[in-house]
Amino acid sequence: MPGDTPIDRLSGVLERFRVQAQLHHTGALCGLSQFDASGGHGYLHVLRRGRLEVSHPAARGVPRRLRFDEPALLFYPRPFTHRFHNPPVEGADFTCARLVFDGGAENPLARALPPVIALPLARVPGLDLALELLFAETDRVRCGHRLLADRLFEVVVLQLLRWLLDHPQEAGVRPGLITGLSDPRLARALVAMHERPGEAWTLERMAGSAGMSRTAFANTFREAVGQTPADYLAGWRIALAQSRLREGRPIKLLAQELGYANPSALSRAFSAKVGASPRAWLADRLTDQSTTGSGSSRMPKRS
Repeated sequence: MPGDTPIDRLSGVLERFRVQAQLHHTGALCGLSQFDASGGHGYLHVLRRGRLEVSHPAARGVPRRLRFDEPALLFYPRPFTHRFHNPPVEGADFTCARLVFDGGAENPLARALPPVIALPLARVPGLDLALELLFAETDRVRCGHRLLADRLFEVVVLQLLRWLLDHPQEAGVRPGLITGLSDPRLARALVAMHERPGEAWTLERMAGSAGMSRTAFANTFREAVGQTPADYLAGWRIALAQSRLREGRPIKLLAQELGYANPSALSRAFSAKVGASPRAWLADRLTDQSTTGSGSSRMPKRS
């Protein structure tokens, strides 16, 4: 049956909103190491050996301290200040990457994830081979090792996202895109909207994609995703518009691509969602880029 055919829940999002990784550190960290949110990056840390205590100063909605005595993975999808407290002599062995989600705070995937996901490596099956290759590349310098390490980190992120789709409650994921994609019925409607955002998505058509009645679909969608199907579709289209505007695409072409009758209709929807016109929003983003530059490549602060 068509409803039993497996679907790819992630590619439609990741093809439009990439996650890029850059090797940041490999080896021991001793004492206090701080990773500042002001750097503008997310982070993926892999604790290979040793003990780790991580703190989140002045943080809300996350544990103030976490402790690990076994290999573990710490995933910060958005900029979030965190500190590693390691034994002052023997330290702990890490491999770490900075993460950049295309669109930053406007990235639908980054918005849907909790501020931190911290898990023992043993909890996420399938990571062994990718981590084995990653550690082999970071343990010694070879031609192109940084580039290959970056791509392998991105593989680890993709595998972690796969795990999150199947274990959203275990990871503490709140209602949103991830929990919607975790429901096999809703996932079919969401994937269709992600891949064909410019089509005429009535409630009846969305529900048909999910194989549900309109009422059951609307109620289930609101409970799982935290908003109505129409609101989600509008948000997805505006997120795509923001991404395309940053790439230099003219709004006239975007209106047609995203299912709006004309550029004025897209501009009105954009302003209602973002609080600024497309032109003003883009000008602010270009100003921010020119003043902040490409970001820092420094090591974490050490104390």
